[in-house]
Amino acid sequence: MMKKNVLLIFTQEIMYKPIIYRLVKDHDIVFNVLESKILPKQEGRIILELTGSEEQLENALNFVRDEGVVVEILANRIKRDEDLCTHCGACTAVCRTDALSIDRETMEVIFCPEKCVACGLCKLACPVKAMSGMSIEVDPEELQSGESTVPQLDL
Repeated sequence: MMKKNVLLIFTQEIMYKPIIYRLVKDHDIVFNVLESKILPKQEGRIILELTGSEEQLENALNFVRDEGVVVEILANRIKRDEDLCTHCGACTAVCRTDALSIDRETMEVIFCPEKCVACGLCKLACPVKAMSGMSIEVDPEELQSGESTVPQLDL
C-alpha cells in the first residue's frame, strides 16, 4: 500500500457531486481529510491523504480528473531553498505533519515532502523565506474575477 497527499479543487459546477464517495465505493481507496476550504456556490478545495495500491491510486486520480476535478500531487509543491535555509528550526514548530523535523545528531532541519500537506505555515514561520510553494488558500480576487482557480505556485 502507498500513500499520496493530494489537493483536489472542485469548481462550482461539480462541487456537489459525490466524487469522494465514488473514490471509496468504486476504487477501494482509503482517505483521510487533512484540510479543506469550502466556499459555497464558488469552489471547494480539499487535501486528502489517499491510501491504496499504485494501480488503485492511479485509477482513482484519473477518475476524479475525468470528473473535472483539478488534481495536484503535493509531494513536490512546497520547496526548500537549501542555500537560504539556516536550519534554525522555526518551521518545525509549526509543521503539524512532521514533514519538517530536526535531526538531533546533526541539528539540521530535515524536509520530507511526502508528508507535506502544503498548509503554508512553514512559509510564514521561516525568517529567511527558504520555504516556498503552493497552499490550499483561495485568492478572493481570483474568484470574483471568474478566473481559473488552479493553484498558484510562488516559487
